[in-house]
Amino acid sequence: MTWRHLTRRSVTRQYPDVLPELPPRSRGVIALLEENCTVCMLCARECPDWCIYIDSHKETIPATEPGARDRQRNVLDRFAIDFSLCMYCGICIEACPFDALFWSPEFEYAELDIRDLTHERDRLRDWMWTVPPPPAHDPAAEQPKELATATATVERQAAEARSTAEARSTAEARSTAEARGATDAGSATDADPGSAAKADPPSTEPGSGP
Repeated sequence: MTWRHLTRRSVTRQYPDVLPELPPRSRGVIALLEENCTVCMLCARECPDWCIYIDSHKETIPATEPGARDRQRNVLDRFAIDFSLCMYCGICIEACPFDALFWSPEFEYAELDIRDLTHERDRLRDWMWTVPPPPAHDPAAEQPKELATATATVERQAAEARSTAEARSTAEARSTAEARGATDAGSATDADPGSAAKADPPSTEPGSGP
């Protein structure tokens, strides 16, 4: 290892003028998508360093239907991460069942005071804009079961809707044809009023002669 580096020319990184090219899955900082957080506290309980601080309160949602009960939901008041304690294990991201935490490649958040490394939810939300999009699926991989089930359901609903529309159009066409046939028959009868009289011979009274 040492001899190999001795034979190579040293390269100086021109940081911060030239930013480094980080791998796509770099663990820089943890970003928060506040809309997905339900204050379930799983991330704080699973954190081995206890560096996640969450405060919340309950809010009553009035019932929208008569006879129904009011519901309660948790409202997030504070979500902070102390990065002076965080060891970047990613357990909180894996434990979150609602996809509220993401890895961001952002790494320029050094502070002069260690107490300033506790970042609140506003700063965590700003880092969401630096989260890269998820990698594309392998085209040779199997389709996830959830996606396959959803696709089958959508296709079945589309087939049912298509068959219903075809049956409706067929019934409408049949009724239209029947109505047109009845109209044509009535028009023919109105156009030749003596046809019925011609069909039946005139009655002759007894005793009548030429």
